[in-house]
Amino acid sequence: MIVGQRLTDFVNAQDVGLPKELEALYQEALSTDVPVIRRETQSLLRFLLADRKPKKILEVGTAIGFSALFMSSHLPECEITTIENYDKRIPIARENFRRFQKQEQITLIEGDAEEVLPTLPDEEYEFVFMDAAKGQYIHFLPQIKRVLCPGGLLVSDNVLQEGEIVESRFAVTRRNRTIHGRMREYLSVLMRDEGLVSTILTVGDGVALTIKKEGTI
Repeated sequence: MIVGQRLTDFVNAQDVGLPKELEALYQEALSTDVPVIRRETQSLLRFLLADRKPKKILEVGTAIGFSALFMSSHLPECEITTIENYDKRIPIARENFRRFQKQEQITLIEGDAEEVLPTLPDEEYEFVFMDAAKGQYIHFLPQIKRVLCPGGLLVSDNVLQEGEIVESRFAVTRRNRTIHGRMREYLSVLMRDEGLVSTILTVGDGVALTIKKEGTI
């Protein structure tokens, strides 16, 4: 928890909530320990989508399809491409897209994003939502920059690792040190890349917002 629980609860209490069926899917995900975007992150994403109104969205990390369905519910005319590598969740996501009648709007590509991203067209997407394995963000970034159109927005979720990002690598558990180091590198690159404009928000588990400047390759 980055922001105090009482304040988070207050902010979430102001949220407009989810449609009944999407709320049921959200609760199902929570009950089965499937990672889904938090309430406060949903609110931020809803605002960004309303402001940006992208025609084409790329999502890296489908899980069971909740966030893709969430985005499609706010932009029913938008085309969404989502990438997932975890075999056990892919059929669940496909079934959820079918159940919500979104299989025409949402295209799920199976495979490792590091292999899939190079196959996507240059500057194709106005909005990219990154919610995959945190240790891989830094490896995905060069291709994300390529497929993001000038002026496009990249939203990177879970970048503060429950606040652990501020700790020395020796203060985190050994199994988390690689992810910890890679996420620090990722945030450093985002903030210092002259072709990008980025900011880091303490929303949910941390969200980085990045705009690709005009003329950036």
